[in-house]
Amino acid sequence: MARILAIDFGTKRTGIAVTDELQLIASGLTTVETPKLIPFLESYFEKEDVNLVLVGEPLQKDGTPSDVETEIKKFLEIFTAKFPTMPVQRVDERFTSKMAFQTMIDSGLSKKKRRNKALVDEISATIILQEFLYTK
Repeated sequence: MARILAIDFGTKRTGIAVTDELQLIASGLTTVETPKLIPFLESYFEKEDVNLVLVGEPLQKDGTPSDVETEIKKFLEIFTAKFPTMPVQRVDERFTSKMAFQTMIDSGLSKKKRRNKALVDEISATIILQEFLYTK
């Protein structure tokens, strides 16, 4: 089987998580500066077999799209042009940043480490992927 890759898109940084080849375990992979995201994905897809990309869909509490959605749509246009055969699925990512921060607290990370926004983004991508696997 191939991996599933999840993206927690941000205007500055993007968190990335992947599954193992059996699609059982979600793990944080890295955080990439958003302008370098497409080159990172090109390199990753050359090395690893990925058969689905999940992209977080940030919604407000009332279900309306958040402000970053316009940037995500621009990214998706570039992504689908660059990788036309790669399936993409959008996944509700409401509250993942809060859940990621709480996970950091629960795991005993120091205040200094909890300020690492890149780690929050990576954990958020992992939560998106875990929730997808759980409901799959």
